[in-house]
Amino acid sequence: MSLLRPLALATSARYFSTATRRSNNVLRPRNLKPFLYAGAGLLGGSFLFSSTIHLDAEPQEKDTQVAAVDQDTIKDPATDIEFPTTLRVTTKVKTPLLSLVGVGVRTVSFLGLKVYSVAFYADLNNPELKITDSMTPDEKIERIVRTCACVVRIVPTRNTSFTHLRDAFVRATGERMVLGRKKGTLSEEEAVEVGLPLRKLKTLFPNSPLKKHTPLDIFLAPPVPGRQRVLIFRDLGGIESDWLAPEFILHYFENNGVSPSLKQTVVARLKDFVK
Repeated sequence: MSLLRPLALATSARYFSTATRRSNNVLRPRNLKPFLYAGAGLLGGSFLFSSTIHLDAEPQEKDTQVAAVDQDTIKDPATDIEFPTTLRVTTKVKTPLLSLVGVGVRTVSFLGLKVYSVAFYADLNNPELKITDSMTPDEKIERIVRTCACVVRIVPTRNTSFTHLRDAFVRATGERMVLGRKKGTLSEEEAVEVGLPLRKLKTLFPNSPLKKHTPLDIFLAPPVPGRQRVLIFRDLGGIESDWLAPEFILHYFENNGVSPSLKQTVVARLKDFVK
């Protein structure tokens, strides 16, 4: 099934507002702010603010010219923040193109304060991915997260801080652990093993601001036999844990999700998706 059809279905359902950017301009690297995925011994390298995430590419030379990439975008209608329809993560191991599955806005308090827009990307062409029409939307989402490379991109609507995000991430992880114990998906032994990556997660975030409209990408690497699953936070570092890494991504979709509009667009995108 074409990957464009479900996206069109979601758009026609008015979950998405679309826009297209075209550019043939040549930009010098000094005009592009470089970003780094500090791999913390996992995956290291640089990130360029475009539709490609570089995890281990060499930094661009000052005189090197970088052509702007033509790309379609999807706009979060609640914030007008745009997301590219595809991302590519560049590592030492070749990674596939990731497709935009859904976008939404995170709000807090009874005032409905918009905190950030969030997008979910996944490798829907993974040959190991098996999706049937009998699966529920939640089952499809979980199968994708547990099988494929994924990215959650967060774009703040206002200036915030890494410590604020850290506190939210740690709190969400604790909630997932409580839920895992209730469901029987997290044993006491596994809970003890999660302690080390959880402590590392708490130390990744600096006491510094994250400026408005600056994207933070959270990359979940695909499963590799014989290795723990890897979760990388752009610029900050990563953790390895077969339990914590996928559960961190899945918490965005528990019940109505961290962002109900994100959950709705993802469900709409996957409604007729089978593989």
